[in-house]
Amino acid sequence: MGLLLGHQKNQRPKITGTIIQIMARKRNTEFDDAPKPKLTQESLREAVKSFQFIKPYRWSFYGGMFLLFISSMVFMIFPRIIGELVDIAQGNSRFDFSLKELGVGMVIILLVQGIVSYARVLLFANVSEKGIADVRKGLYQKLISLPITFFEENKLGDIISRLTADIEKLHSAFSITLAEFFRQIIIIVVGIILLIITAPKLSMVMLLTVPVVVLSAVFFGKYIRKLSKVRQQKLAESNSLVAESIQNIQVVKAFVNELFELRRYFVTISDVVKISIKYAHGRALFAVFIIIVMFGALFFVLWQGAVMLQGGVITAGQLVSFVTYTFIIVGSFASLANFSPELLGAMGATERVRQILNTEGEIDLEGHPEVSQIKITGNISFEDVYFHYPTRSDVPVLKGINIDVKAGQKVALVGPSGVGKSTIIQLLLRFYNTIDGDIKVDGESIYSSNIRDYRSNIALVPQEVILFGGTIRENILYGKENATEEEIIKAARQSNSWEFIESFPDGLDTIIGERGVKLSGGQRQRVAIARAILKNPAILLLDEATSSLDSESEKVVQDALDKLMEGRTSIIIAHRLTTIRDVDCIYVIDEGMVVEKGTHDELSLLNGKYNSLANMQFENV
Repeated sequence: MGLLLGHQKNQRPKITGTIIQIMARKRNTEFDDAPKPKLTQESLREAVKSFQFIKPYRWSFYGGMFLLFISSMVFMIFPRIIGELVDIAQGNSRFDFSLKELGVGMVIILLVQGIVSYARVLLFANVSEKGIADVRKGLYQKLISLPITFFEENKLGDIISRLTADIEKLHSAFSITLAEFFRQIIIIVVGIILLIITAPKLSMVMLLTVPVVVLSAVFFGKYIRKLSKVRQQKLAESNSLVAESIQNIQVVKAFVNELFELRRYFVTISDVVKISIKYAHGRALFAVFIIIVMFGALFFVLWQGAVMLQGGVITAGQLVSFVTYTFIIVGSFASLANFSPELLGAMGATERVRQILNTEGEIDLEGHPEVSQIKITGNISFEDVYFHYPTRSDVPVLKGINIDVKAGQKVALVGPSGVGKSTIIQLLLRFYNTIDGDIKVDGESIYSSNIRDYRSNIALVPQEVILFGGTIRENILYGKENATEEEIIKAARQSNSWEFIESFPDGLDTIIGERGVKLSGGQRQRVAIARAILKNPAILLLDEATSSLDSESEKVVQDALDKLMEGRTSIIIAHRLTTIRDVDCIYVIDEGMVVEKGTHDELSLLNGKYNSLANMQFENV
């Protein structure tokens, strides 16, 4: 998804660890618990904008809504038919229909209802599936085009949630919730009209009692759900304490803190019990409310209906139709209250998705989809470059860096951790813009060319290689998508990886697992080198590519790196000074400035920073 770079004062994480840092972050649960947007004029405008996602499929949507209306109207006929059946059976019907004729009519209506419902579901599926697929593609296209700063300012959990949970809310809204919301409104409106037509006096009794009781029950239910949510949060806290103490059991025992952890757990469990008892009280009161108030209101309406039936005000069929309509309307009121939070949640999801879609990206994958085959020579110059990270403007990282690299030269950057070496590579890759000064390649500012065309001439071999979870072939092809089999094998040979690849039963088609976990560190590094060889870059960036390897693996990898660096402009970050003795120039970086430069022999004659670093490493050699 991108590189997420952490920030600490006077210490910058290396490019090699950035992807691992992303994967190590916990999913952000705050996003899922974000408050639902309030129903305001502005939020409604934003919600209406969400229909742009389904604009290409609007006719399917309109057709589905029309069939939804027809289906709902047909459904509302059934209670009237049921009542008419009773009246026909008792000989009180106002219409000249027999039971057989009405039965045939019901079968026809059911068939029509089935056909209409089938077509409606297909039309809404066409809208939701294709429309949401477009949203997913558009959102991922936007995400992958955003600059590094976006991934610094947003947690991985937020981003993944927008790709999954938020889009799923939109999918649910367009496929089910929106249609059902309108269905319930239609049923309530039509049902009330039919109630008034069927039994005007009794309908007034119902409308003055049942809706108020139903809405009261809905709000009571929200309070119960809120208590349930608090209980789940407290329970999650207690489970988190258990997991944390078990994971760090060695530390717990080493510091003799078993009782401390036990007390912490007991406190959280006590909180769970308190909330659970409160939750149980709420559920008990809700049960009492349902039994006494809600069913009481329904029984009161039924009692009034029975009185009217006894007095000859209504027929038995009318009473049956009325009762059926009443239960349908009550259910619709309850469903409407349940669908409302879902629609508000979808509105919030729409707003969050649109935030990303409206963010300006650093590349244009639609207007400039293909990388131009523009080759550069590889002359690099940093001209009085100043830089601080966007999220830490109070901490200067580079303070007037000047570096000159001729095409084909090998240049090393050395110095203590956190002095800006990796930052120099990040700036050269255009992950960030300089605060002041300029970086030029072949005499032109790197900011004057298309960023993808420019980066296509650069390859990075990091310390901690992260491979993709496919095959070795797929990972090598990442350097050149349309490479031939011969080119892949040649790159594998040059990177000293062909020998171990050949030893696998599936060869290049060996599945290497997530992030390449089935390969050793040296094998992963050599696959990364093969990938870089296949890319054939003009500029090669090595960020301590061998520092995490054992001596035997380092020798093999270093030999592969030497082959890779032949004839290319190479910038090497190294802590092991033995690997850079033969480079053309060494730049010693300290506190964001170049304090020394020269060859290994030249710098060794000086009583300076490099000499002290070299003495520490070479004194036992």
